[in-house]
Parts: sequence; structure tokens; C-alpha cells
Amino acid sequence: MTESRTFTAQDPIRVFLLDDHEVVRRGVSDLLDAEPDISVVGDAANAEHALVRAPAVRPHVAVLDVRLPDGDGITVCRELRSRMPELAVLMLTSFDDEDALLDAIMAGASGYVLKQIRGSDLVAAVRTVASGQSMLDPATTARLMKSLRTEPAAEPAEAPELAGLSPREREILALIGDGLTNREIGKRLYLSEKTVKNHISRLLAKLGVQRRVQAAVLATHLEQPEQSGRPSA
Repeated sequence: MTESRTFTAQDPIRVFLLDDHEVVRRGVSDLLDAEPDISVVGDAANAEHALVRAPAVRPHVAVLDVRLPDGDGITVCRELRSRMPELAVLMLTSFDDEDALLDAIMAGASGYVLKQIRGSDLVAAVRTVASGQSMLDPATTARLMKSLRTEPAAEPAEAPELAGLSPREREILALIGDGLTNREIGKRLYLSEKTVKNHISRLLAKLGVQRRVQAAVLATHLEQPEQSGRPSA
């Protein structure tokens, strides 16, 4: 998990923008550059240029359009974060698309906001993801999780990423999928909060994800055991 950090006018949040519309890039750039603790260090109009330019300017945050003429921002997100694991990505889109939200979560995006967002809220979102927190709209995420649970599974097999989890880790993952906090999981399973945190760190590593919300998505693919709530060894 990314450590929270504070930015100042002397050490501003370095932001990279990707959008195929020049007017949008200029507008967002002007909006963010007007803030003393934010500096736009580069931009691109397509995926190809973004993958070349962004690593060169070492941004803390990348604001990426989802739909691009030569690809999509989610693929760019995945590629940039593979090269720069500490990069926080904020997906910016015109469309409230659940599939795109799911893909953005699994690509490691820290936030997903609509272009209809107010300027002040976009600035706040950039600061939020730069500090290491998630900026995924809770209502949208909750709706997504509900739809994932009610949709019939595309295949009967369990997601392959889950095969390496211990029974206890599977139990904890299921509770993450139910939206429980570490403290609530600890009470449910009679474990200390620190023990729960350690289990979650290990299961995130095994799943190859960095964020709790990514694990929650994978939890929807868990085959539920016949008996639940029975303490595991």
C-alpha cells in the first residue's frame, strides 16, 4: 500500500494528462496548474505518446481518458503502473460505464470520475489519489459489486488467481467482498486487527493486486463453502 504523503508549493503533485481532445487537456491543465501544490508536467493526445512521455516526466498522478483513438486509457494505466508502481491513476470519462469501472479497478486505477465533475472536485480527487488513497465513488462501486454478485457466472470454474489462497485467506477475502473493515473481520473471525491486516497483505500479494477493492472484485468469484463462519486453523 502506498504511504500517505504531503505535497507543497515547493514539492508539488506532478500530474500527467492524457485526453484526445485538446480543449479538455487545456482546461484540465489550467485548472490544476492554478493550484499552488499541483504542477502539470506533461500531456498526450493518444496512448502511444502517453506511454513514451509519461515515464520521462515522472508524474505522481496520471489523469487518463478512458476512450482514445488508438486504444484505451485502462490499457495505458496498466502499462504505466507496471513501469511505475507508485503512480496513482485517475480515470476520467464521459460515460458511467460499469465494465470500464471494473477494468479500471483491476488495472490498478486509484480513482474513476466522470468529466461532468466540478473543477473543485477534480482538484480534490487529484490530491486524494496523490496522497495514496482511493477515489472510487462509493455508490458506483457498491452498484458494481451488487451487479457482479447477481450476474450469472460466465464459467463455472473459480477465478484461477484464487487457487493459492489458504482456507483462512479465502474466508477473509469473502468478508472483504462483503464490505467489512479489518476490525469487523477480526470480530467475526476472533482475530486481532493486526493479524487480519497481515492476512490481507499476504492475500493481496498472492492475488497479484495492490488494492482492497481489486480483491473485493475477485471475491465475487469465490466458490462459497457449504459451512461458513466456522473458524479455520
